[in-house]
Amino acid sequence: MEFDILVVDDSAAIRKILQRVLRQTGMAIRAIHEAGDGQEALAVLADHPVHLVLTDINMPKMDGLQLLASLKASPQLRNIPVVMITTEGGEAKVGEAVKLGAAGYVRKPFTAEQIKEKLIGILQPALPL
Repeated sequence: MEFDILVVDDSAAIRKILQRVLRQTGMAIRAIHEAGDGQEALAVLADHPVHLVLTDINMPKMDGLQLLASLKASPQLRNIPVVMITTEGGEAKVGEAVKLGAAGYVRKPFTAEQIKEKLIGILQPALPL
Protein backbone atom coordinates (compact mmCIF):
# COMPACT_ATOMS: atom_id res chain seq x y z
CA MET A 1 0.00 0.00 0.00
CA GLU A 2 1.24 3.48 -0.86
CA PHE A 3 0.70 6.35 1.55
CA ASP A 4 -0.21 9.99 1.07
CA ILE A 5 1.32 12.28 3.69
CA LEU A 6 0.86 15.96 4.55
CA VAL A 7 3.88 17.84 5.95
CA VAL A 8 3.01 21.07 7.78
CA ASP A 9 5.76 23.48 8.85
CA ASP A 10 6.23 27.22 8.44
CA SER A 11 9.82 26.60 7.29
CA ALA A 12 10.08 25.61 3.62
CA ALA A 13 13.53 24.19 4.38
CA ILE A 14 12.16 21.88 7.09
CA ARG A 15 9.36 20.76 4.76
CA LYS A 16 11.95 19.84 2.12
CA ILE A 17 14.10 18.04 4.70
CA LEU A 18 11.07 16.09 5.93
CA GLN A 19 10.18 15.12 2.36
CA ARG A 20 13.72 13.86 1.78
CA VAL A 21 13.74 12.00 5.10
CA LEU A 22 10.36 10.41 4.32
CA ARG A 23 11.67 9.19 0.96
CA GLN A 24 14.82 7.83 2.69
CA THR A 25 12.72 5.67 5.02
CA GLY A 26 12.02 3.29 2.13
CA MET A 27 8.31 3.37 2.95
CA ALA A 28 5.85 3.20 0.06
CA ILE A 29 4.88 6.84 -0.37
CA ARG A 30 2.62 7.90 -3.23
CA ALA A 31 2.46 11.64 -2.53
CA ILE A 32 3.77 14.17 -0.04
CA HIS A 33 1.72 17.35 0.22
CA GLU A 34 2.95 20.52 1.92
CA ALA A 35 1.43 23.35 3.95
CA GLY A 36 3.04 26.33 5.68
CA ASP A 37 0.60 26.52 8.61
CA GLY A 38 -2.55 24.93 9.98
CA GLN A 39 -4.95 27.00 7.88
CA GLU A 40 -3.13 26.04 4.69
CA ALA A 41 -3.12 22.40 5.87
CA LEU A 42 -6.91 22.37 6.22
CA ALA A 43 -7.21 23.76 2.68
CA VAL A 44 -4.88 21.04 1.35
CA LEU A 45 -6.86 18.35 3.19
CA ALA A 46 -10.08 19.57 1.56
CA ASP A 47 -8.62 18.53 -1.82
CA HIS A 48 -6.19 15.74 -0.94
CA PRO A 49 -7.08 12.89 1.43
CA VAL A 50 -4.02 11.68 3.32
CA HIS A 51 -3.06 8.76 5.57
CA LEU A 52 -0.91 10.86 7.92
CA VAL A 53 -0.16 14.45 8.93
CA LEU A 54 3.29 15.47 10.19
CA THR A 55 3.07 18.93 11.73
CA ASP A 56 5.26 21.37 13.57
CA ILE A 57 3.80 22.75 16.81
CA ASN A 58 4.98 26.37 16.54
CA MET A 59 3.63 28.11 13.43
CA PRO A 60 1.95 31.45 12.66
CA LYS A 61 -1.77 31.83 11.86
CA MET A 62 -2.77 28.35 13.11
CA ASP A 63 -0.25 26.33 15.09
CA GLY A 64 0.05 22.56 15.20
CA LEU A 65 -2.05 22.20 18.36
CA GLN A 66 -4.86 24.25 16.82
CA LEU A 67 -4.60 22.18 13.63
CA LEU A 68 -4.73 18.96 15.65
CA ALA A 69 -7.81 20.18 17.55
CA SER A 70 -9.51 21.14 14.24
CA LEU A 71 -8.77 17.73 12.72
CA LYS A 72 -10.08 15.86 15.77
CA ALA A 73 -13.26 18.00 15.73
CA SER A 74 -13.99 17.13 12.09
CA PRO A 75 -15.97 13.93 11.37
CA GLN A 76 -14.21 13.65 7.99
CA LEU A 77 -10.67 14.22 9.29
CA ARG A 78 -10.63 12.97 12.90
CA ASN A 79 -9.21 9.54 12.05
CA ILE A 80 -6.10 10.84 10.28
CA PRO A 81 -3.11 10.13 12.55
CA VAL A 82 -1.14 13.26 13.43
CA VAL A 83 2.53 13.19 14.44
CA MET A 84 3.95 16.35 15.97
CA ILE A 85 7.42 17.43 14.83
CA THR A 86 8.78 19.83 17.42
CA THR A 87 11.73 21.63 18.93
CA GLU A 88 9.73 22.08 22.11
CA GLY A 89 11.92 21.34 25.10
CA GLY A 90 9.01 21.50 27.54
CA GLU A 91 6.78 18.53 28.01
CA ALA A 92 3.69 20.74 28.41
CA LYS A 93 3.01 21.23 24.66
CA VAL A 94 3.82 17.59 23.88
CA GLY A 95 1.48 16.54 26.68
CA GLU A 96 -1.22 18.82 25.33
CA ALA A 97 -0.77 17.31 21.86
CA VAL A 98 -1.14 13.79 23.25
CA LYS A 99 -4.29 14.84 25.16
CA LEU A 100 -5.70 16.29 21.93
CA GLY A 101 -5.14 12.95 20.20
CA ALA A 102 -1.72 13.14 18.55
CA ALA A 103 -0.49 9.72 17.46
CA GLY A 104 3.03 10.62 18.58
CA TYR A 105 5.83 13.13 18.28
CA VAL A 106 9.39 13.44 17.03
CA ARG A 107 11.84 16.06 18.22
CA LYS A 108 14.02 18.11 15.87
CA PRO A 109 16.68 17.35 14.82
CA PHE A 110 15.53 13.93 13.62
CA THR A 111 16.92 11.13 11.50
CA ALA A 112 15.26 9.08 8.77
CA GLU A 113 15.40 6.07 11.10
CA GLN A 114 13.58 7.96 13.90
CA ILE A 115 10.87 9.06 11.50
CA LYS A 116 10.53 5.54 10.07
CA GLU A 117 10.28 3.95 13.52
CA LYS A 118 7.56 6.38 14.55
CA LEU A 119 5.56 6.06 11.33
CA ILE A 120 5.71 2.28 10.78
CA GLY A 121 3.57 1.53 13.81
CA ILE A 122 1.13 4.28 12.95
CA LEU A 123 0.72 3.51 9.24
CA GLN A 124 0.68 -0.31 9.34
CA PRO A 125 -3.01 -0.47 10.29
CA ALA A 126 -4.01 2.35 7.91
CA LEU A 127 -6.83 1.57 5.54
CA PRO A 128 -6.83 2.58 1.85
CA LEU A 129 -8.26 6.02 1.14
